[in-house]
Amino acid sequence: MNEYNTIFYETVDGKIPAKEFLLSLDYDMRAKMIRTLEMLQKNGPALREPHSKELEDGIFELRAKFGTNISRLLYFYDEGRVVLLTNGFVKKTQKTPKQEIDLAKTYRADYYARKE
Repeated sequence: MNEYNTIFYETVDGKIPAKEFLLSLDYDMRAKMIRTLEMLQKNGPALREPHSKELEDGIFELRAKFGTNISRLLYFYDEGRVVLLTNGFVKKTQKTPKQEIDLAKTYRADYYARKE
């Protein structure tokens, strides 16, 4: 089966927010998130809750939980079986913070603007 290609979004100034977030996680949480990422690569849009959920407007969150810690990695799909990881955060509240979703949308807009 054809896997999805997972790419880290990179800002104009060379920052890679999702990768920086992943590297900031403790070992156990990072391992859990990487396993969840591997499921995303295999299943793409077929990956559903509790591992993945569409938030709004084509922005999805990849979900990992270890003990009481909850982490989220935001992403979107591009054509040709491509998944772009935009940003991540440690979840502290019930609802995903609006600024995190807005940031993912900003990164997506920048990605498409520079892709053209």
